[in-house]
Amino acid sequence: MRNALPRLVLVLALCSGGAALAQPRRQVQDFKAQRELTAEEKEIAKQRAMGNNLNSYGKDIQVKQPPVPWMAIGLVGLVFAAAVPFGFRAYRNTTKEISGANTFGANRSDEEEA
Repeated sequence: MRNALPRLVLVLALCSGGAALAQPRRQVQDFKAQRELTAEEKEIAKQRAMGNNLNSYGKDIQVKQPPVPWMAIGLVGLVFAAAVPFGFRAYRNTTKEISGANTFGANRSDEEEA
């Protein structure tokens, strides 16, 4: 049992080596260089690689413009027009309350000290 593993490895190596040597040999093919392109062919290939004419792409496509949401704009305008008077009144009342508390030193009236 101890010698079974080395024997198995040896048999597998011989079999695989024999299979590799039994492959039919192909002759090396001659290298044929690609013919040189002319200047016109190079330019055509360059245009084809760039997607032909990129400038004419935008002429064929019509971009659909979404309509202006006039109803939403009008609703925001109405809400703003209704909220401005209430905000102005709250601002005016708050500034009156704060202006009475902003007195300092000699400017303070006698009513506030009591």
